[in-house]
Amino acid sequence: MACLGILALSVAAIQGAVAAVTFTVPGKAHSGGLKYAPLDPAPVGISFEFFAFPSYFTNVTATTQCLSNWKDLTGIWPPIRIGGTTQDRALYDSSTSAYVVYSVSSPADAPASLTFGSSFMTLAGSYDGTVVVGLNRGKNQIQNTIDAAKVAVSEVKNLLAIELGNEPEYYSSAGQPIASGSWSPAIDAASQNNWDISVGSAVKKAPIIQAGNSNDSPPTWGAAELIATENATVKQYVKTYAHHNYPGGSVSSLMSHKSISTNLHVFDADVAAALKENKPYIFGETNSVSGGGAATVSPTFGAGLWTMDYVIRASYSNISRTYFHHGTVGNCQYCFWGRYSMGAPYYGAYAATDFLAKASYLTALDDGSSNYAAYVSFDSDGAPLKALLYNSDYFSGSGSRSSQSFVLQGLTGSSLKAKRLTAASAQSRVDQGATVTYGGQSFTDGNCNVSGTETFEAIAVSNGQVTVTINASEALVILLQ
Repeated sequence: MACLGILALSVAAIQGAVAAVTFTVPGKAHSGGLKYAPLDPAPVGISFEFFAFPSYFTNVTATTQCLSNWKDLTGIWPPIRIGGTTQDRALYDSSTSAYVVYSVSSPADAPASLTFGSSFMTLAGSYDGTVVVGLNRGKNQIQNTIDAAKVAVSEVKNLLAIELGNEPEYYSSAGQPIASGSWSPAIDAASQNNWDISVGSAVKKAPIIQAGNSNDSPPTWGAAELIATENATVKQYVKTYAHHNYPGGSVSSLMSHKSISTNLHVFDADVAAALKENKPYIFGETNSVSGGGAATVSPTFGAGLWTMDYVIRASYSNISRTYFHHGTVGNCQYCFWGRYSMGAPYYGAYAATDFLAKASYLTALDDGSSNYAAYVSFDSDGAPLKALLYNSDYFSGSGSRSSQSFVLQGLTGSSLKAKRLTAASAQSRVDQGATVTYGGQSFTDGNCNVSGTETFEAIAVSNGQVTVTINASEALVILLQ
């Protein structure tokens, strides 16, 4: 049962606070001269490294529960993508009954080569949400990939799309056979287009291909560049255009709202190009720092706040879905969960999912030029549903913690409820024993069960406005209905 903490949140002059930032909540979607983005029913997804996917679903207890927690908010299972570097090291073997077959010198390593059987696709097909499956193009064995694609179409009941290759800009340096001669964005585009037609026609599905899947910053290797090379035959097989993104940096730079907004503007032209083709644009693989994450950055609460703001700003930028990558089990700094402990970033993803759940439209009230973010989601009738406020000022845990007053205008009623996402500092790590809470609740190590009593803060509305104080490295979700 939820408990209600009556807090004096209407007092603006709290110690450490600076001048308030003021935003007006539109009374209806598509009003007030603001930009609005339509929302996918489940914008927050997970990408599983190809070879590790079976382990996440058979050896990691928390996986199903962590995904189910989001389903409880949105009403549908979150989307997943299976792929990554090892999809271009994997060949289909119809004779094996195993999910995957490989050998490594250490459990922390990713295999240099592997095979997988039809049971891999059967396992993927047991998931109740949509599934994107990444297959091999790097080894240039198209018939093997077609055979695998046919099994995917047969076994994965919620198959959304098939990727043909992962981050092709690295094929040459990785020694992939398909790039054994010269290799460039133009040569790759021609290869992608040919494979899209060959695989799509072989499985008799259109549209079925998730195209692009590069990691270099656009415009090179980007969707606009690729689309310009496609003819009508290719385009009929393309379901979505995807790109990968790992912003990197320190905790303070990563979680900065201004930095997040700047990073996402890099993709504006590619998003526009995809939408012009009436195709969704997505982040098919993303997380804080590439290569499994950085130990000093990726497991922190600051990275969790980045996760929250990043996926919301991406949705506002018309990036329909964002798949956060999960790599080698037990050797993954940016993973939201593992066998034995939760990760602080999961909390940010959960808060974002809660804010976006059951919403049809989204707007940003800020212009992305400061550390202070304000968003409003709207229901299918266009009525304001929730607001999210974020203070991305960095607090290391040392010294005094600053705070920021936010004023929201244009409200109705006499009181509202809110849930706070908070921790002792941006450096807090759940996997090292620190406490992170959202609405007073946390997630249990090892199984991802919700723990604690859901706690709302009461906010008084006076003359159509509220004033709330948010500490540095905190966020607040306000219910408007």
